[in-house]
Amino acid sequence: MRIRPWLTFLIVLSTVALARPIAGQLPGSTGACETRAGNRASETIEPATGPFAGRTANDLHCISLFATAAGGDANGLIELTRVGSPFTVTVTPAGHHVRGLTARISDLPPPESLGPYTTYVAWVTPLEMDPVTPLGPVANGEHRLGVVALNKFLVLVSAEASPDVERREGPLVLRGRSPSSLMEAHDLLAIAPSATQRSMSPRELRWAPPPRYPDIPMLPGLMDVEPRESPTTLSRSADLPRWEELPETIPRQLVELPDGGTLDIEAGIVRREIAGRRVAMLAFNRQHPGPLIRVREKSTIFVNFTNETPFPTAIHWHGIRLDNRFDGVPGLTQDPVEPGGSFRYQIYFEDAGIYWYHPHHREDIQQELGLYGNLLVDARDPDYYGPVHREEILMLDDVLLDADDLVEFGDGSSNYMLMGRFGNTPLVNGRLGYRLDVRRGEVVRFHLTNAANTRTFNVSFAPVDGATVSDVASLAASVDGRLPIKLVASDVGKFERETRIRSVVLAPAERYVVEVRFDRPGSYALVNHVQGINHRQGVFRPELLALGTIHVTENAAPDTPSRAFDTLRENADVIADIDRVRSQFDRAVDHELILTLETTDLPRPIERSMAYDWVYFNPVEWTGTMPRMNWATTAREVRWNLRDAATGFENEDIDWKFRVGDIVKIRLVNDRRAFHAMQHPLHIHGQRFLVLSQDGVPNDNLAWKDTVLLPAGSTTDILLELSNPGRWMIHCHIAEHLESGMKTVIEVFG
Repeated sequence: MRIRPWLTFLIVLSTVALARPIAGQLPGSTGACETRAGNRASETIEPATGPFAGRTANDLHCISLFATAAGGDANGLIELTRVGSPFTVTVTPAGHHVRGLTARISDLPPPESLGPYTTYVAWVTPLEMDPVTPLGPVANGEHRLGVVALNKFLVLVSAEASPDVERREGPLVLRGRSPSSLMEAHDLLAIAPSATQRSMSPRELRWAPPPRYPDIPMLPGLMDVEPRESPTTLSRSADLPRWEELPETIPRQLVELPDGGTLDIEAGIVRREIAGRRVAMLAFNRQHPGPLIRVREKSTIFVNFTNETPFPTAIHWHGIRLDNRFDGVPGLTQDPVEPGGSFRYQIYFEDAGIYWYHPHHREDIQQELGLYGNLLVDARDPDYYGPVHREEILMLDDVLLDADDLVEFGDGSSNYMLMGRFGNTPLVNGRLGYRLDVRRGEVVRFHLTNAANTRTFNVSFAPVDGATVSDVASLAASVDGRLPIKLVASDVGKFERETRIRSVVLAPAERYVVEVRFDRPGSYALVNHVQGINHRQGVFRPELLALGTIHVTENAAPDTPSRAFDTLRENADVIADIDRVRSQFDRAVDHELILTLETTDLPRPIERSMAYDWVYFNPVEWTGTMPRMNWATTAREVRWNLRDAATGFENEDIDWKFRVGDIVKIRLVNDRRAFHAMQHPLHIHGQRFLVLSQDGVPNDNLAWKDTVLLPAGSTTDILLELSNPGRWMIHCHIAEHLESGMKTVIEVFG
C-alpha cells in the first residue's frame, strides 16, 4: 500500500507531538520533576483515561537538557518551580506565567577541554533567539537560575571565557525547550481524512453555530459538529411576553440592613440591551447585579425570596458560614423553590468581608442570565482596614453574545462542558464600560468579585497616555506603567500582611480587596490582560480587554489616606487567629482529592484536536479560543470528577465525615494525566480554609479562603477548619463543570 507524502508527514508530526521523552532522573537528584511534591498523577506522566491512554509527554514542570556533540555525555534537568505570589498562579500584568528555574546538571566535561574557556553559563531565550539573556554560571550539581516570564523559551548552556559574559560566544553544550514550546499547530488536521464528518445541510443543524474567536478561523473538521442536546434560550420561550412588554432592568441599588432587618428579593425576567442586542435576562429585584446588601459583622438578617422565573431555583450565600439549612443548595439543604414559590432565609454573618449570592440550580444558565449580587459585611472594628477616600464594589463578568442575542444553552444538559462557557462581552456591575471619576491622590478601595461562569481574570490599572481606552496597542505598551496595587484581603478576611502587587488574579467565585492610589491626572483603564493560546497555530495570543476607565482630575484629594497608602500593615488579629492552627501545617495529609475527567464518544474531530492539546496544558485556560470544539461538548461526552485517592470513589460517592472542631489537611491534585487538564476554582461551602502550599512551596502570607484556584498539573495543600455543622457541598466553580457532576458532599457533625 502506498502512503501519500502528506499522510507520512502527519504521522511523523503526531509521533513527535505525542511521544516526547519524559525528563529522566539524574544520579543524586530529588526527582522533583517527576513527583511534584506528591502529585501522584505526575509520576508516570501519561493520560489515565481516554483514547490516548499510555502515550507520554513532557511534564508541565520539567525541561530535559540534551547534549550537543561538544557536550559529550552531559545531561540535565531544569525544574520549573513556583514563584511566590498571593495567588495560586503567578503571572505578570500582561499575563505571562512567571516560573523559577532550578538546574540539575551532571557529566559536564572540563570547560578548558573545549578551548579557551573557564566556566559554563546558562542562558534563556525566546524561540526567536533574541534576546539571549544570561542566567549565570553553572557546573555539575544543582543551581537556582532565577525566574523567567516567557510564553515559549529555550534554556542553553555554553562554555565561556568568563562567568560575567553578556553575549554567548562559546560552544553550546546543553539545550532544552520549555514544555509550552512543544505545542503543535492543529491546522494539519484540516488535511487528514478523519478531520471531517458527513456534511450537514443547514436545515439539519438544530443549533445556530457559536461566534468564532476574533482572527482565529475554526478548523474545517469541526464545522459539522454540534451539541448532542437540544438548544434553549429564554428569549425564544413561547410563554415569554414580547421583549417590549418585559420590565426593564435597573442598576444595582444599595440596601443597608440592621441586625434583624428583612429584605424582600424577587427573581424575575427582565429586558435589557447589551452591545446593541435586545436580550431577555433574569434579575433579582430587576437589578443587574442584584441589590448590594450591606450589613454589619455578627448580625443576622432575613431574606424573603420569591421565584418568578420559569426555573426551579434557590439562593446560595457564597462564603458565608451560616446555618446549613439556609445554604441554598437544592436537593441538599433545601428543596428547589419552584416557579411562583417562596422561601425565607435567615443569614448570620460570622466574618467581615465581601461575599456574594447566586443560584445553584442550572447555575450555568441562571447565573449567566444575571442572577447574582454582592454582600458587603462591615467589620465591628472601625480600623479593620486602613483609611481610604472611597470604596467601590465591582462584580466582573462576561456574557456570550451572537449577532442578535445571548448564545443558546443546552436544554437537558449544559454544553460548553469541556472548558466552560467563556463570554465575549465583559461586564462590570452588569454594564459595559465601567467609569469612575476621582481626584488626584485619591485612594480607592476596590472589592472585586468574579461572577463569570468560567473566565479567570488578570486585572490591573493601565495608564492610557492620551489614547482612547479601546486603543489596545497603547494599553499593551504601558505594562511597565501599571499602577501599584495594595492587596488587603481575600474571600473570608484580611491577609496576614498587606503586600504590593501589579495585577489581581481572580478565578470564578473568588474575591479580593485591593487599594489603588491615583497619583497623576489623566485616564487609566481597568484592564484584563492575559496570554491565551491560538491552538490552530500552536502559539500564544495576547488578549487585552478594557473593562472600564478611571479619570483622575487635577483637584487634589485630602492627603491622610494618600499618605497611609505607603504603609503596608501587618494584621496582628489575623496572625493570632491563624496561630491557633499553625502547629497543624506540617502534619501528614489526611485526604487527597484528585481533579480529573472522563470522556466518552467524543466526536472524532474533537478527539483528534485534543491529542495535540494533551502535549501541553496552559496552567490556566485564560480565554476561549476554541469555541466550536468547546460548544459541542455536553454531559453525554464529558464527566468532570473529584476522586478520593484512597478509595477511588468519585463525586457524590465520596464519604467524608468530620466533627465540629476538626482540622483537616487535604491535598488537591489537578491531574496532569487527564485527557484535558485545566484549572479548577474549588469552592467549599460553609467552612473556611488556608492555602498552605502549592507544588511544595509554602505560602508565607495567609488569608482565610473559601475558593482556591488550582492550575493544571498543580498540587495544593489546604488546611480546612470544620466549624459549622451540616452537609456541605465541595465543587468546581466553573458552572459547566459543576453541572457535569464535579461535586461532592462532606458531613460535619455538631
